[in-house]
Amino acid sequence: MGVKRSLQSGGTLLTILANVLTVLSTATNYWTRHHQGHSGLWQECTKNTCSNIPCQTTLAVTAACMVLTAGFGIVAMVMGMRITCHKGEPLRARTTVSLLFLSGFCFLLADMILQSTDAISGFPVCL
Repeated sequence: MGVKRSLQSGGTLLTILANVLTVLSTATNYWTRHHQGHSGLWQECTKNTCSNIPCQTTLAVTAACMVLTAGFGIVAMVMGMRITCHKGEPLRARTTVSLLFLSGFCFLLADMILQSTDAISGFPVCL
């Protein structure tokens, strides 16, 4: 097996792992923990009782970025597997790399939104 084939196989395995972790992190309710419970993008759990979080702009945008990340990642993973299993055309490889870049950008954007919300939470600003 050549170096190129090894890198393609390793990249595909890492993409599968990244997609599994992205889907799990998007679905979990353990994004933040506090003394009375924990919360995620979709639900807030207090004393073993979980309820849906009312629509907040920052959480909605973060959730949308995470869903886009998962979608781009899965599509890129399928395209990467096709390139690894078959002789891939350069255009398909470039498209796959572009999708993975977009998946990473959306994840970075979601993280930046959460960090900026935490940073300005003391100011009288409505996001």
